[in-house]
Amino acid sequence: MVQRMSVVDFENWAALYAATALCCLMAALAAGIAVGVELYRERAWTQLASVRGAIAFVPRTWWRWQRRYLLATPMILAIVTAFGVTLDW
Repeated sequence: MVQRMSVVDFENWAALYAATALCCLMAALAAGIAVGVELYRERAWTQLASVRGAIAFVPRTWWRWQRRYLLATPMILAIVTAFGVTLDW
């Protein structure tokens, strides 16, 4: 027996996915801005003078962004969960 989702269930799931995407987009932008400010304050471009520093710059910057972005995960989950609880299932 195949059970199909009702229109309300489909709309609720779509709303949850949209809310999650919006929260993740905001977290990614905030992480990017924070990393940009850190790089500016530390004058990270001075590391690009050597070959070794230039090669390590991209992975180091990526790791900074990942740390900032992943720190937002608990808040994203809390916001989306709170939103999901308010939906009429």
